Amino acid sequence: MLVGAALMDEETRNTVVKENPAALLALSWYWATDGIGSKDMVVLPYKDSLLLLSRYLQQLVMESLGKEYDLDGNRVNQGLTVYGNKGSTDQHAYIQQLREGVHNFFVTFIEVLRDRPPGHDWELEPGVTCGDYLFGMLQGTRSALYSNDRESISVTVEEVTPRAVGALVALYERAVGIYASLVNINAYHQPGVEAGKKAAGEVLALQKRVLTVLNEASCKDPAEPLTLEQIADRCHCPEDIEMIYKIIQHMAANDRALIAEGSCGSPRSVKVYLGECNV
Repeated sequence: MLVGAALMDEETRNTVVKENPAALLALSWYWATDGIGSKDMVVLPYKDSLLLLSRYLQQLVMESLGKEYDLDGNRVNQGLTVYGNKGSTDQHAYIQQLREGVHNFFVTFIEVLRDRPPGHDWELEPGVTCGDYLFGMLQGTRSALYSNDRESISVTVEEVTPRAVGALVALYERAVGIYASLVNINAYHQPGVEAGKKAAGEVLALQKRVLTVLNEASCKDPAEPLTLEQIADRCHCPEDIEMIYKIIQHMAANDRALIAEGSCGSPRSVKVYLGECNV
């Protein structure tokens, strides 16, 4: 993989755009989406061994290019939405809409030329192998989309090897960097991810406060079941009552809190306490 990645890294440093595959790929994205992410990217690799590629590209592209601000501080809300799966089996979940539904996408076909080693590809009928059928499905789907004015990009590799996979990864990484330069954003930080992590920490901190309040009430004799409003007031955060409800719902489902009255399906009716007092 490292050899393939290194070779592609060298290839994509070419300053002649038409000879730089990553630059061509990034420019194709820019053209297809008007440079503002106006269309989604559907990735269809036609090889079972590339099952995880579309999922990897989803993470790479969306995390890198989904940005609220550009490098000059302007709010631009950039990004490319990526989805897809194996074209070999899962295209039936997509193609009907892709050809005849809302035209809000472009397709990337990942084509692998070599099927199986000679003599190892089964013939489904005389002169037609499994690989031939796969080839026919890819090319037929591509033609069907084109005939209805649906754009697609084809990325072709000779065969699936560690070297080829490394080259594909490096190709897309460099293309993401070039596209980011075209639209003037920083592809190398993830403030949205950090915001999610920070919010998760705040939820866990609130849960600890809820547990403290419930424990104090449960240690009374008799135990004092509390409503959501009472829990929120004693946590000094009435504005977080919805999140407190979700915390209680999760705890009750996992037998960490007991519902004394009502049900989580009717939040205003709930009174809750802990099963035991933790002194």
